[in-house]
Amino acid sequence: MSERKAFIKRDTNETKIQIAISLNGGFIEIPESILKDKAPSGNIASQATSSQVIDIHTGVGFLDHMIHALAKHSGWSLIVECIGDLHIDDHHTTEDCGIALGQAFKEALGQVRGVKRFGSGFAPLDEALSRAVVDLSNRPYAVIELGLKREKIGDLSTEMIPHFLESFAEASRLTIHVDCLRGFNDHHRSESAFKALAIALKEAISSNGTNDIPSTKGVLM
Repeated sequence: MSERKAFIKRDTNETKIQIAISLNGGFIEIPESILKDKAPSGNIASQATSSQVIDIHTGVGFLDHMIHALAKHSGWSLIVECIGDLHIDDHHTTEDCGIALGQAFKEALGQVRGVKRFGSGFAPLDEALSRAVVDLSNRPYAVIELGLKREKIGDLSTEMIPHFLESFAEASRLTIHVDCLRGFNDHHRSESAFKALAIALKEAISSNGTNDIPSTKGVLM
């Protein structure tokens, strides 16, 4: 496997985002922070170990928590910095972070060759249980059924949770199906879904022991 790293910037009138990602884990950094003194101290979405560096600052706490879970259980190192128009609402920040993360994932993965292509995962969180299935198809499609009932979890609108995953799938050109199978706590339902997706992605991008394109067509496009 190559290093599978990427650094991307996305600047619009609504958000400014930069992301550094390594699908293999390990050390990564962003050349120059756009946050400077804007980053909150003691952010729970920051973690550094010998195998991973994770530092997520979107300005929306529960979104940070979900992206952190996705990176941790996918085995990625990931830095996300976002300055968004949160004085309006959480929509642009959440959507654009999904788009930017998808772009970073696609660039880091490169050509879909020598990997399993398909991945699936189940993840429980107490009473909640979620299932995710992934295809590195280069044909973006997302079916997200989480059954969330609350209006918000923290400062994140629950309608934006599936929309983040849809935006990620579109930008990364993945087919993903994510379903929460049971559970009554919306925090648990959401977190188990992101962890299940992480497990599925980790499997899909793992080596299949060849250098072949995993498609009967000979291409994935």
